[in-house]
Amino acid sequence: MLSPDQLTPKIIVQELDKYIIGQTEAKKAVAIALRNRWRRRQVTGSMQKEIMPNNIILIGPTGVGKTEISRRLSRLTNAPFIKVEASKFTEVGYVGRDVESMVRELMNIAVAQTRQKMLEDVKPLAWQNAIDRVMNILLPPPKDPACDTLEEVAFAERERRKRNRDKMLSKLLSGDLDTREIEFVDETDTPPHIEVMSSFNFDMLDINISDMIANMMPKKVQEKVIKMSVADALKHFTELESNRLVNRERVVEAATQAVEQDGIIFIDEIDKIATKESSGSIDVSRSGVQRDLLPIVEGSSVPTRYGTIDTSHILFIAAGAFNAEKPSDLIPELQGRFPIRVELMSLTQYDFERILTEPENALITQYQELFRTEGTQLVFHKEAIREIARIAALANEKMEDIGARRLHTIMNILLEMYLFDLPECGLKKISISGAFVRRKLDQLIANDDLSRFIL
Repeated sequence: MLSPDQLTPKIIVQELDKYIIGQTEAKKAVAIALRNRWRRRQVTGSMQKEIMPNNIILIGPTGVGKTEISRRLSRLTNAPFIKVEASKFTEVGYVGRDVESMVRELMNIAVAQTRQKMLEDVKPLAWQNAIDRVMNILLPPPKDPACDTLEEVAFAERERRKRNRDKMLSKLLSGDLDTREIEFVDETDTPPHIEVMSSFNFDMLDINISDMIANMMPKKVQEKVIKMSVADALKHFTELESNRLVNRERVVEAATQAVEQDGIIFIDEIDKIATKESSGSIDVSRSGVQRDLLPIVEGSSVPTRYGTIDTSHILFIAAGAFNAEKPSDLIPELQGRFPIRVELMSLTQYDFERILTEPENALITQYQELFRTEGTQLVFHKEAIREIARIAALANEKMEDIGARRLHTIMNILLEMYLFDLPECGLKKISISGAFVRRKLDQLIANDDLSRFIL
């Protein structure tokens, strides 16, 4: 992973090109937005807080890369990322999800992500501590070191214990003791188990009621003798030591910083909440949601279980097909908070050919790896790839344009017979030719009824 100062707009576009074909304008827009965040942090003084992110609206049909661009963008910087559907939200005061829940979910993701990173950072120390604890069980230290009265005897005894410990440690590290069983007393804080039953949706409050009540009640320390193998004990103690070394307050502080400075919220289907001038009727999932979304995009404080989150510098990327509606159908205030608009183009046959072969996670490569698990080599002729792309483009023209997702349907139909028979048929090599593709799919694409139901 590259450091933030290395992620120039050109480098970002090059990284996105590894997974997403075409859509150069959209890649440039998100690359500039990402670089501007780094530039803002380099600004000194009070001006840093005044520089707001340029949120983006991606306009285009489904399956052309809108979500993938945003997701890959977050992975480049390991930034907290969440995708939400605008159509699932309702206006505050009505049954349904409120728009603030997207910030709370983003914070939950950031906490888990930050904690996992910190656990990885302390793992070497936790592993060493776990080894010390297992060694103390295998070779318990003397209960009363002062029992050796003579200095010569005490020195000799210490040397003997050191030699024994070194031998035991060597066996432990080499794995010779992995199957040996040991017993130890495990002391854990066990809060009382409290189950909260209610028809009320506590997710709306974002409060863990069970934890809250448990913290109000006294905890008891329960001692129990555990018997397990040395290998399992090492894993057990490593986990305990890791949790002990990772401080919850530090996790929350780092996660809050990550969300406020680097968080990305991708709002899909934003066209579903766009509405033309209404005739007076109230639509709680359209204009009402826009009004609730506005302060969050503008920058406001959202309470979460980990504290208050300032959304001023979170990058919002919205996306929608905008078939029936237009971006101008959004309320003017919300339009102003998404100043960058980029139209993504529908995919052509040439794009489909590239999607099948060029990305690092190319669809053909994925199927080749699946077939390799059965000991079979899957080979596609160039003509076959060209035919698959032609049929995908033709299907999108004749029916609903679902972009690159059409390739998944076609590939599954094309290879379904082999995928079903492969474990028993014992084929070592399968070659897919253009004639085979035409024979399997031309009849489907020619029959409108079949193509609508199958493709």
